[in-house]
Amino acid sequence: MSEAEAIRRYYATDRNLRVREETHAKYALPRIDFARWTLATLDWAGDEVILDIGAGRGRHYACLTQDQPGITYFALDLSPKLLLNHPCAADHLALGDAMRLPYSDDSFDIVMANHVLYHLADIEVGLAEIKRVLKPGGRVLAATDSLQTLPELQVLIRRAIVLLSKNGTDVVNPPIMPSDAFALENGTRILARHFYAVVRHDLPCQLVFDDVEPAMEYLDSMRELRQGGLPDDVSWDDMMLIMRQQFTQLLQLLGKLEFHLAVGALIASDCGGFIHEFVARDRNYGYD
Repeated sequence: MSEAEAIRRYYATDRNLRVREETHAKYALPRIDFARWTLATLDWAGDEVILDIGAGRGRHYACLTQDQPGITYFALDLSPKLLLNHPCAADHLALGDAMRLPYSDDSFDIVMANHVLYHLADIEVGLAEIKRVLKPGGRVLAATDSLQTLPELQVLIRRAIVLLSKNGTDVVNPPIMPSDAFALENGTRILARHFYAVVRHDLPCQLVFDDVEPAMEYLDSMRELRQGGLPDDVSWDDMMLIMRQQFTQLLQLLGKLEFHLAVGALIASDCGGFIHEFVARDRNYGYD
């Protein structure tokens, strides 16, 4: 299965997103509304025109309408089934590709691309499109994971693969996380190729489970995006059997399952928002 097909299947319904969101809401410590935290990394004037790329079911829209009722919101997604569940008015929804945005130049004050840029076949093309539709002084908000997220889960997956594969210990790494293509660490550098400045906000937390089933469901929600990275002689179902055994043993031994979740948000701009004072200072010193 190609990467594009895997992504299409992952977002064919809202099941995987729903499992991710519900798991974070119920089992993350400290208890944090991830969408609201992400939006709070921006300074808001309250009248911005916003494009939400990869808007999905409209999780950020729900927060925005409560906290910033004066904004004008537009949403774009490549999944028609997800957009069907979006609460925004239909004339502000667009079915489309982030690498070919159906909007005019200089249209938006803020472009949000939360947990989506790592899915693009060409991130550089996508960012060039984002920059095209941003107004002068506009800002990009891109939430993503750290390269160091869920290390305990990665160790358990690797152990399961080693047990199942005929290559044994020659299997070094588990399937990569989908977000590795645009994580907090390399995403900062990627954005810096397109924008004057980038600021990074980190939100370290934990997923703490007191039962095997929600942990299994959370892992299985990653199936379409991760099973393609398994060795040819290891099936996802067989790996999940080993993972269940490991989860059960750890829960019996420790009384809980703990996974460190490292997420955050990147904000980029040429001269808007947080970077305005720095641009003004540099111009005063003749660096423009």
